[in-house]
Amino acid sequence: MPQKTVFRVVRRRAKSGCAPAYEALVRAMFEQARGFSGYLSAELIPPEAEGGEYQILQRFATEADLARWQASDERAGWMEKLSHVAEGDPEYRLLHGLEAWFSPAPQPAPLAPPIRWRMTAVSWLGIFPTVAVLLTFVAPLLDFLPFLARTAVITALVAVLMAYVVMPRLTRWLGRWVRG
Repeated sequence: MPQKTVFRVVRRRAKSGCAPAYEALVRAMFEQARGFSGYLSAELIPPEAEGGEYQILQRFATEADLARWQASDERAGWMEKLSHVAEGDPEYRLLHGLEAWFSPAPQPAPLAPPIRWRMTAVSWLGIFPTVAVLLTFVAPLLDFLPFLARTAVITALVAVLMAYVVMPRLTRWLGRWVRG
């Protein structure tokens, strides 16, 4: 089974008056991290209002790569530098499924484009052909089952195909358009 890309959101506030220094250190950390094995990308999302939380969206090739970065001397050095310009410890959250596919654009929330309709359009582009193919080729094979059992099988197949086959491809092809 192939390893899945891992997305992690990091939330933290800059100390009062330290926002420019915080941003500069985070961006410098991104530059060094680009050479770290398995570290795919990172984006800094500034807070909506002054004094709010920054968010960092990090992408790793595998969970093992994330664990190696988490335990690395490089990261420890950056955490020490950031502790002088940031409040408290960072909060971490791993993203899974649709959350990771439709991660936000790297800009403050008030400026972010409304993407819900685009997410809906991309989802429909995946669901419609998937359901049409299953209803055409699989549903006739399930005629011996009662209606609810047939529906359960078809919707289970739709869910699996969407999660593992259709949506990863659609978001790779249309992800930039979805995020604006």
